[in-house]
Amino acid sequence: MSTKNLLVELLVEELPPKALKKLGESFAAALAASLKVQGLASAESVVASFASPRRLAVRVGDVAAKADDKAVSQKLMPASVGLDASGQATPALLKKLAALGVGAEVVPQLRREGEGKAESLVYDSRQAGATLAEGLQHALQEALAKLPIPKMMTYQLADGWSSVQFVRPAHGVVALHGAEIVPVSALGLQAGRSTQGHRFEAASATLEIRDADSYEAQMKNEGAVIPSFEKRRDEIVHQLAKAAVQAGGGVRPIVDEALLDEVTALVERPNVLIGQFEAEFLEVPQECLILTMKANQKYFPLLDTDGKLTNKFLIVSNIRPADASLVIGGNERVVRPRLADAKSGSQEDAGVACREARQRGVPQQAGHAVAAHRARRHAVRHDRAAAGCGQGGRGTGGAAG
Repeated sequence: MSTKNLLVELLVEELPPKALKKLGESFAAALAASLKVQGLASAESVVASFASPRRLAVRVGDVAAKADDKAVSQKLMPASVGLDASGQATPALLKKLAALGVGAEVVPQLRREGEGKAESLVYDSRQAGATLAEGLQHALQEALAKLPIPKMMTYQLADGWSSVQFVRPAHGVVALHGAEIVPVSALGLQAGRSTQGHRFEAASATLEIRDADSYEAQMKNEGAVIPSFEKRRDEIVHQLAKAAVQAGGGVRPIVDEALLDEVTALVERPNVLIGQFEAEFLEVPQECLILTMKANQKYFPLLDTDGKLTNKFLIVSNIRPADASLVIGGNERVVRPRLADAKSGSQEDAGVACREARQRGVPQQAGHAVAAHRARRHAVRHDRAAAGCGQGGRGTGGAAG
């Protein structure tokens, strides 16, 4: 049985970043598992998952165009019920056989199993294996139904009448068995080989995927997209380390795993840049500044060799302009008011805390400790309010990118 690699991709609008990793893993695992159950893929078939802000995809290795036929044995009913005294088929047996798509001509072929009253009639047959088009259609529907979607949305299709439900509007489906299109559909869309790359930096508006094996390379070279979640994440880690060295002074980024996953889900081709803010903001307790930069702007703060916060931070941009100064400047402008709010809140809390401490006769150092605690609470309240009002920057940081 000859096999080829299979590629399936769903092109959608921007997916929820905190859910993207699980969505990609679930889509790939469920689709591959269904193909294996149907005999179209083997237990040894290699499965590669792809998930970027605007796509979920999977490549399954060694997929057959048609599953092998298989022997099927079906126990029908007790022999005493299916055959009369003369050995002829009873109406009950004929009705059962009709439901299986066969008639009285198979009665002589029925096998008897068991003895005495436990003797049963068994029908042995060969079941035709599923074609890839049939099997993939089933697998696709099953995989979509199993997606851990946090919240569904309903949207209209291009015909203006039909509507479907999905996590985000879908715009295309790719299904390639080797270089051949598999005629399946999903979310009101017919499969083909056309997809889209990066919104701003792809070589062309649409990409024609040549075959399942060229998908990843074409997306990277022509579409300016790293489709693999893990490879994109690794690239961000590599660039963060490289940028920290470039920033100098032995600084190191605060690498938060949850933030790293979220940023990976926000960009299709990462580009790490170095930003900075005025040193006067370092007077604010560093926990407040770190929380503001990480939670709302998706920046990676930089610590010095003593573990203290510096006035530099790393931006993971989604674009690679020839002159990155506008992107850097935009992100620096966005973060400045947030830091000013944190500083203002910190100073107000510090004044109140120190006055309260003096009134109670508490040493001044303790008053400062209370102020720092209040500043941290102020930062949490500020970030929650900003998130609730939709002020958190789209993507990584509030500037273009």
